Parts: sequence; structure tokens; C-alpha cells
Amino acid sequence: MPVPREPMPDEASSAQLSDLVAKGAGGTLFLETDDCEAAYDELSARDAEFNDPPTVQPYGIDTSFRDPSGNNIRLTQVMEFDPGRH
Repeated sequence: MPVPREPMPDEASSAQLSDLVAKGAGGTLFLETDDCEAAYDELSARDAEFNDPPTVQPYGIDTSFRDPSGNNIRLTQVMEFDPGRH
């Protein structure tokens, strides 16, 4: 996807944002996967430390882990919404 203009932060602001993310202040990043269980197994084998195991939710299956800086990452397998699924 083309970027319509130059990034909004100037060089100093960009450096500050990078420093904050490196300190774990980046908030939550959401990633989608076709198979949450397989991704969990693969990342666990690579020593990723998860906050919780893959959990069935009405919207699919998800789990979360933190990157080396402490930023939270949610890994979600999106499925058709089913309020009875849990």
C-alpha cells in the first residue's frame, strides 16, 4: 500500500516513539493467524512466553504474549461470531 505522504512525526518525535516502544510502552499489537494453536506451539518452541494458552472465544481463538521489550501482542484466529462458543 503506498504511503500518501511523509510520516507525520519529525525525526526527534520518531526517536522518542522508538524509545518508548523499546521500553514496552507500545500498547497492544493485534495479529491474525489461520491456526492459533499451531502458531502457539511454534512460538512456544522458540521460547516465546505466553500470558495465556489459546482460548476459545465467541469471535474465535486467541492468546497473548509479550515481545522482548514487554509490548503486549494478541494472536487471534478469527472465526464466524458465535455467542455460544466458549
